[in-house]
Amino acid sequence: MSIYHPYTMFPLGDSALTIDFGNSIDDQTNQKVLQLYHQIKDAHIPYLTDLVPAYSSLTVYYDVISVYSTEHSAFEAISELIENITEEKPKPVDGTKRLIDIPVCYEIKYALDIYEIARQKNLSVEEIIAIHTSKTYRVYMLGFIPGFSYMGLVDEQIEVPRKTEPRPNVEAGSVGIAGRQTGIYPLNSPGGWQIIGKTPLRLFNKDLAQPVLFEPGDEVKFYSITEDEFEDFKKRNS
Repeated sequence: MSIYHPYTMFPLGDSALTIDFGNSIDDQTNQKVLQLYHQIKDAHIPYLTDLVPAYSSLTVYYDVISVYSTEHSAFEAISELIENITEEKPKPVDGTKRLIDIPVCYEIKYALDIYEIARQKNLSVEEIIAIHTSKTYRVYMLGFIPGFSYMGLVDEQIEVPRKTEPRPNVEAGSVGIAGRQTGIYPLNSPGGWQIIGKTPLRLFNKDLAQPVLFEPGDEVKFYSITEDEFEDFKKRNS
């Protein structure tokens, strides 16, 4: 057990393990995850094939053949490696955070569920927009589809569950709410989040060296734009 990173570890199949810091969504726990993510990444260990940070856990994928031994399992070898890394005092984390401003059109054309949320919460659409744009959100993790951003925490006034039946197709750029989370669909995809708007920004581009706009730990601020501004943005960036 590391003095810097209290956690539990368990195997995930035969070529990965998960380091779990507890089942919670909060900045402090997520910061521990990202600190360990950077510690392991900075160690440049060739047989670690991927690192996947989540809200409160980090999954480490590894090449089983490279760590195979008759004396111990691959899981035991990687567990010991991680414990050794975490016993080292972590390097100071860069205090600067990326703050990314995201334009969103909340018009009914794009905000497919906003009127139903307003009805459920006894709020006006204008109040929902004001509440959603009033906070700065942390990108806790990416997943589901390439570049999908899980952000939080949404104000309790507009907290709503996922839809009971997912839509077969949600358009890229759609901004949604699910529980205390908000997020943006980077690609057309099935999805069950409650859709309250759409951004004209392209969040995933496979042709770029860095194809995904967001990284875990980024901060995001939404601001409202009109439908005309949305269309103008799309024309200027097509």
